[in-house]
Amino acid sequence: MHDQNFKNLILDYPVQSLEFFAGKEAGPDLSDARIIPIGQEQLKERLGDRFRELDTPLLVEWPDGRREAILFLVEEETQSSTFSIYRLAHYCLDLAELMKTDRVIPVVIFLRRGDHRSELRLGSDSSAYLEFRYLACHLWRLPANRYYESPNIVARLNLPNMAYAPEDRLEMYWAAQTGLDQLETSSEKQNKYSDFIDFYADLSDDEVARYRMRYIVERRDNMGLANVLREEGRKEGRNEGRNEGRNEGRNEVIDALIESVGVLLDVKFGFEGIKLFPQLMEIKDIQQLKMMIHAINLAKTPDDVLKILNDKPIVV
Repeated sequence: MHDQNFKNLILDYPVQSLEFFAGKEAGPDLSDARIIPIGQEQLKERLGDRFRELDTPLLVEWPDGRREAILFLVEEETQSSTFSIYRLAHYCLDLAELMKTDRVIPVVIFLRRGDHRSELRLGSDSSAYLEFRYLACHLWRLPANRYYESPNIVARLNLPNMAYAPEDRLEMYWAAQTGLDQLETSSEKQNKYSDFIDFYADLSDDEVARYRMRYIVERRDNMGLANVLREEGRKEGRNEGRNEGRNEGRNEVIDALIESVGVLLDVKFGFEGIKLFPQLMEIKDIQQLKMMIHAINLAKTPDDVLKILNDKPIVV
């Protein structure tokens, strides 16, 4: 699961991935390069039994010839104890021979704390006949608050995998989700990587409730409330809705939106907002829920909400 998550991430955002995970070697002009993923099936066919299924290699070329092409091999390791430097070295040598290049940079992303070898030396007491190292990115060690406003979407998506104090957990989650909203314009990728953030943040039900209250309601001016509630609804529905079909997922979205609108009514109108709950529970259409969100934002009283929904004038 983790391997596939990171393969997708690297393929969808190759420039940002290399800048974040391998910035030391990527250089400042990576956006001018052409990045070509080398397909696993092609490698398997050509390397045969020696093939080891690591993450997708990326060939980086500069069309203007300013730099020689570089082959980046990026591997994600969930548990450091399973990492094998021998396997990685063997794979690098195989691929270097296949691609006819010595410009190979292995990069390893460690998600969890643990011991692992950082270099390999084959030889005797007097001489080394093979030395091997790799670039290591220890996500669990990076301070999340340093990347809260990063313009690199890969950094923002990986905030849940970084180090943060327990009391900063919701702030970290907010920074990750708003980063996705600000830096990605594709709705398909927003859905996809909202899942990525949820998977690694793994908020409890209590944390989800507190997040909705503190960040969605209190900070609605910083991020469109309808957009936030829509995203929250999708997250509720995605856990099971995607596996059981769009209809069930849609129902989960509606239920989550109803719950969130109820919180908004309670926060804005207190006890008086309760009179709208029966009507709220009858709404089964996402567009109508959006209209209710808009009405609550405009209204000064619960009665105003109903007037706006019924296209009646409000007496100021």
